[in-house]
Amino acid sequence: MAILGKGTANGACSLLHAAGLGYGASLALDLPVIVRLLDKEPKSKLDDPDNLLESVIKVWREMKLPSAGPELYWTVKSKIPPRQGLKSSAAIAVAAIRALSKATDQELENHQIVDLAAKAQVDAGVSITGSIDDAWAATEGGWKLINVHAEDIQSGVIMEQAGPTSEDWRVFLLLRGERDIQPEPEDFSYHQQAFSQALAALQEGKEMVAITWNGRGVVGVLNDPKGRRLTNDAFVNGARAAGISGSGSAIAIFAAAVSGPTCERLLKWYDKFPDVEIIETSIINAEIAED
Repeated sequence: MAILGKGTANGACSLLHAAGLGYGASLALDLPVIVRLLDKEPKSKLDDPDNLLESVIKVWREMKLPSAGPELYWTVKSKIPPRQGLKSSAAIAVAAIRALSKATDQELENHQIVDLAAKAQVDAGVSITGSIDDAWAATEGGWKLINVHAEDIQSGVIMEQAGPTSEDWRVFLLLRGERDIQPEPEDFSYHQQAFSQALAALQEGKEMVAITWNGRGVVGVLNDPKGRRLTNDAFVNGARAAGISGSGSAIAIFAAAVSGPTCERLLKWYDKFPDVEIIETSIINAEIAED
């Protein structure tokens, strides 16, 4: 068995859900994914319930990119909790496209990778909008504010930032299991005020404010009173930002790294909930060239 190509990517959390206003942004987190492309079927069974990797190959071929072979197989090693709003689909799609790129010696620019990943997610039915903002975060780190209705991937980037300095923040993720429902686009129309506040905060470079307002909007969309309570608990215990990521159910919490007692208090508080798992990660900052 030979490894034809290997690709990597990472997860993220939402700063602004793209279904709210047609603008989206996700912040890259240290939740790594490794996808390998093989020439023979591996012993371990592939867990791909949405057939996302089939969609990656389908989109690759539709774009008439070089073939990696008639029979292709995959392995996926992911630290991203699936179906909880932490961008596992975008990250796997990006990593798979990078594996195909390596296998075929086909050099792709990042905007091409993002475009293919968005098309694959739409084809697989795992995204309302194509998750372009998620794919950018999975590809480059930091965050980009995206207009999902733009004519192409590059022109859709409204602004980009490296993200809050990783060393300044501790990031806690409350894992509550796979989401129960996938909201419909019309569900977001009743909560546009919260998403507008998140958008305004991003335009001012205030990511922590955006996370919180976006989370309030998503709580309303999902009608998730427990999510609201768990988020409010974070602020009571000293967090600087907290909000549901994606379409749920995970909650991202940000606390100042210099405040050790606050971080320990947060960990102790959520440890008492038997149906909640808390894990810690960190921000991945992008390298943005200065003009």
